[in-house]
Amino acid sequence: MRNQIRLVSLSFLMAMVAGSVLAEPPAHAPAHGWRKKHDPEYVGYTGTKWVRDYDVATGRCNREEIGAVLGGAIGGAIGARSSSDDRRVVGTILGAAVGALIGSRIGRELDEGDRGCFGHTLELAKAGQRVVWVNSQTGVSYSLVPGAGKNQGGKTCRTFVLSASRGDKKDERRGTACQVRPGEWNLT
Repeated sequence: MRNQIRLVSLSFLMAMVAGSVLAEPPAHAPAHGWRKKHDPEYVGYTGTKWVRDYDVATGRCNREEIGAVLGGAIGGAIGARSSSDDRRVVGTILGAAVGALIGSRIGRELDEGDRGCFGHTLELAKAGQRVVWVNSQTGVSYSLVPGAGKNQGGKTCRTFVLSASRGDKKDERRGTACQVRPGEWNLT
């Protein structure tokens, strides 16, 4: 009788192991598309897909998170030149010319996090959507409102209004930025 119980138990255990090996992986397994099925993709203004929006869709840019991502990149450029589309993490505005855009000491204090918020807002925000952020290190508050897009010299471009303020000092500039490559924008 004991041998029969052992035999039944052993058979049951073997059937369970074989069933586990032959069964489909669970639906929540990341290697089998869980992210694609359950995590949103943020489709940018030009059709580029982004895994993160850094709160841009809510009208507030999380510059600390963007700054941390861009912190290792030289010159504010993201790894789009050497990365695949799935590895690109954040859009950015290229170069130090953004500081000159504001034209005052306030604007020249833009850092990588601010340029990231600027570029990712151009990537994800709808025309007329205001996106704000504050640089806690400089005390400058920014507001960016991207406008309608246009094709300029074969490039996708967007108009924008960028406002910067600190204390009683305020400045506002209108301009146009064109996409150099997915995730990278340059001022024209």
